[in-house]
Amino acid sequence: MAHPGDGAAPRDEAEAGYRAVGERLTAEFSGVHPPETVARCVAAARHGAQEVAGGAPADLVEKIARRHLQVLAMVAAEKRRRAPRTTLGNTP
Repeated sequence: MAHPGDGAAPRDEAEAGYRAVGERLTAEFSGVHPPETVARCVAAARHGAQEVAGGAPADLVEKIARRHLQVLAMVAAEKRRRAPRTTLGNTP
């Protein structure tokens, strides 16, 4: 962690924290969501936390983004489950 006067700005630390969140969630949801989706969820969680709570600590952003990604995965699984099971795709 940076200390005053050691050259690292607090904003740089925060950006590094958000990058780390993105990397962890990209690895966690590998094979479920593409990295672009993870990045969008992290950005949305960051913005939402800032708007609602007035701050966006990386741990809060990670919790919100993880939950969004879990919900997206559940919706996708439900859509696959309900999809027609023919190879022709022409069932009513």
